Amino acid sequence: MTHPAQAAWGAGPAGYRRSEVSAVIGHGEDTFRRAAAALLRWGVKTASGFAVAPEGAVRPGLRVTVTARVAGVTVTEPVQVVDVVDTPERAGFSYRTLPGHPVRGEEAFVVHRDGDDVVLTVRSLTRAAPRGFWRAGFPALLVAQRVARRRYLRSLR
Repeated sequence: MTHPAQAAWGAGPAGYRRSEVSAVIGHGEDTFRRAAAALLRWGVKTASGFAVAPEGAVRPGLRVTVTARVAGVTVTEPVQVVDVVDTPERAGFSYRTLPGHPVRGEEAFVVHRDGDDVVLTVRSLTRAAPRGFWRAGFPALLVAQRVARRRYLRSLR
């Protein structure tokens, strides 16, 4: 749904909150290669304060648990990698949430070139979990997502 291989992202499916944010993280070939390599090993998440298990490279179908600690509370987020792109101009991946995740949806992280600029783009489609504890806390989770997105955009500099 978030199409990391595509430069232009169309409208998402109905019922989801859509977000796309980008930031220049540096310039040149060395920056692109370093950022792409880190991104494809979960660096955008780990450098933003999350733990990912098991560690390793992203690949379609891979299931991992992302863990966040917020105000002394541990939040586990089971996800599955949906798509991976790794070209000389664009590297990234998307994952979908699995049951037990605080929200339902998909998120993509893409490092790409814009001339000499190296840009990180984060795309997400989010809606409340279908049931459970987190459903009632969905408005607070949206605030937490905005904070996480800011951290993502600084993570690979």
